[in-house]
Amino acid sequence: MPRTKTFLLADGPVASLDRYVTAGGGVALRRAREIGPAATIEEIRRAGLRGRGGAGFPTGVKWAGVRDSEERDKYLVCNAAEGEPGTFKDRWLIRSNPYQLLEGIQIAAHAVGAADAFIGIKAKFTTEIAALERAAAEMAEAGLLDVAAITIVPGPDDYLFGEEKALLEVIEGRDPLPRLYPPYVQGLFEKTTGDPRPTAVNNAETLANVPHVIANGADWYRSFGTERSPGTMVFTIGGDVRREAVVEMELGTPLTTLVHEVGGGTRRGRHLALVANGVSNRPLAPSELDTPLAFETLRAVGSGLGSGGFTVYDDSACIVDVATALSAFLNRGSCGQCPPCKLGTAAITERFDSLAAGAAGMQELEEIVAWAMRVTDSNRCGLGAGQQVLARGILETFPQHFIDHVAGEPCSRRRHIMAPVIEDWDPAAGKFRYRAE
Repeated sequence: MPRTKTFLLADGPVASLDRYVTAGGGVALRRAREIGPAATIEEIRRAGLRGRGGAGFPTGVKWAGVRDSEERDKYLVCNAAEGEPGTFKDRWLIRSNPYQLLEGIQIAAHAVGAADAFIGIKAKFTTEIAALERAAAEMAEAGLLDVAAITIVPGPDDYLFGEEKALLEVIEGRDPLPRLYPPYVQGLFEKTTGDPRPTAVNNAETLANVPHVIANGADWYRSFGTERSPGTMVFTIGGDVRREAVVEMELGTPLTTLVHEVGGGTRRGRHLALVANGVSNRPLAPSELDTPLAFETLRAVGSGLGSGGFTVYDDSACIVDVATALSAFLNRGSCGQCPPCKLGTAAITERFDSLAAGAAGMQELEEIVAWAMRVTDSNRCGLGAGQQVLARGILETFPQHFIDHVAGEPCSRRRHIMAPVIEDWDPAAGKFRYRAE
């Protein structure tokens, strides 16, 4: 296993507030109150904390934008609606230490000036909701939740529920259909006047980092990770590896450490074929395993860090089938509000499916590229752009696999492939349980 200082995943679940306080819980909230909102935001900015939900946006910049708004009422939203294929880190964090997340929410609310905070989470995550409710009751009794009232909002099992603008729609009682404007322009609507108010939306892992940054300082936090990607990150490794796991590692750790040291590599007699990081990034080839796991390094190779969920496929999997399964997931997730996205994701999936079945020629392959150039017009969220990155990226990285299918070569790697949506962790089996399709 890799050697790294972990501070998000405790050594076993934190089962009580007493244990959390004994380990230093509450110190960060007290310090944030002592130094004030402006200094709290500056500490987060100096630490270089970046969003862990996929975009990697600087947290301090986001908080400052909301804090500096002239609007009196502001809101704080925690995005715990985890649904990216191959990812289980937010659920693992909440199960491990819900107190840390709740303290992070209080600090964030204090910093941006929010009197109300919301946690958007899928209704089916009953274990996580129960953990949050238990921890919130304990912390409220101890006076540790008096900055902002926290409301847990259970939502649907839709992929777009995790998109920040769609998340706000669900919190307000509507379907998860992304808005046109981002939260800092049109956030949650004020309860009495009905007017939009600036809202800071942060991923659960991002907020779980906050207590450690404030308690220990920006310099301490920057002693981990890289210059542009400080700290640690919680990664999920699954698929065709010997050990599926959730692990916290310093940012900048090579991908090969996650695949081979944490995951144990591929099964006996099999070789690595592809590593998918979510569904909206270019999958990585075996030759790219030395790439450091950091925002800037994965972007430099034309991919992305995403939410830290990596799924390994060995050489028993047909890469065209993998492309079809990931593309189909995005197609199903498209809400249909933006025609270029809905039409484009459907057209790309149909052509990948035809290629996988051996029923397509070079024309269909060219049509995938053409459609990928058009789906970028989907402007309410990034799903369409993600389909473009996935389709073009997998074609450019593994061209021969697609050419072989066009040439009518029989595929010897056919097995049922589905999008790796993780339903839960099976402790008895020591592996993830995936959604059946």
